[in-house]
Amino acid sequence: MTEITQIKPDRLVAMREVFGIDSDLQVPAFSERDDHVPEVDAAYRFNTDVTLAILAGFMRDRRVMLQGLHGTGKSTHIEQVAARLNWPCVRVNLDGHISRLDLVGRDTIVIRDGKQVTEFQEGIVPWSLQRPVALIFDEYDAGRPDVMFVIQRILERDGKFTLLDQNRVIRPNPYFRLFATANTVGLGNLNGLYHGAQVLNHAQIDRWNIVATLNYLPRDEEIAIIQARVPGITDRRLLESMVALAELTRNGFAAGDLSTLMSPRTLITWAENCEIFDDPLQAFRLSYLNKCDEAEHAIIAEYFQRCFDRELDGSGARTPRAVNL
Repeated sequence: MTEITQIKPDRLVAMREVFGIDSDLQVPAFSERDDHVPEVDAAYRFNTDVTLAILAGFMRDRRVMLQGLHGTGKSTHIEQVAARLNWPCVRVNLDGHISRLDLVGRDTIVIRDGKQVTEFQEGIVPWSLQRPVALIFDEYDAGRPDVMFVIQRILERDGKFTLLDQNRVIRPNPYFRLFATANTVGLGNLNGLYHGAQVLNHAQIDRWNIVATLNYLPRDEEIAIIQARVPGITDRRLLESMVALAELTRNGFAAGDLSTLMSPRTLITWAENCEIFDDPLQAFRLSYLNKCDEAEHAIIAEYFQRCFDRELDGSGARTPRAVNL
């Protein structure tokens, strides 16, 4: 197999055919899949505006950040675009324990000809920078501000990366791409929902060329996703009631009535648990209710009754009703 540093896009794919976007633009792509290419999820639903932002990153080498609430599929969105382009992709989950050495590299002891020698082991940043790889910093705003300065220079187009320990300057591969996802766009834990989110330097945030927002999908699209993920759930009225309840929790969160909302990820988990327990109420308790503050259970019970015509204590009708909110 050809070394990954030597490969480059060798074909064009039609944006309209692959992503369903009404455009005649064509996107560079690879003919062969690499071990680093994500698996294609045929059930994934693309957001048009966000997909265009990501494709701009691949086509024009723009630094793209996706921001939005949890569970909207920000990281997955980038991966699924890369999967359809056969573009190698590396995803790094940041947290407060990621250090500069993790990103840049460090000296390690290896065995050469039966002897212990010290050898520099490249970190993920220089490794990716030299290859046609899409590097994704997941939970970008969870990284320590002092550590994130490591990538300051490569946020600029054609930004070179200096390895001080090696006295070496790395020029980026022409097909290296950089993406990030964040819940707060580096503004910190403003609403108390995302503990561990850091306030990042605005001069660095300003270097991101494109910042796109990924919100929750319309009701019909969320239902379609659940149906694709959990095909065993065939009751349309049940799915409509589940998504309606999720929307109520999101509205309640926005109004300050709830501290925990239902994301699409939670909805899918709820549907999967419905198959296991054969009871939407029991599955609801285990998937969402038990994660919530007990003081908010009365509000959630009201939401549940409105959508399912059934009390959370198990009394009442067991047939959900479609709710138009």
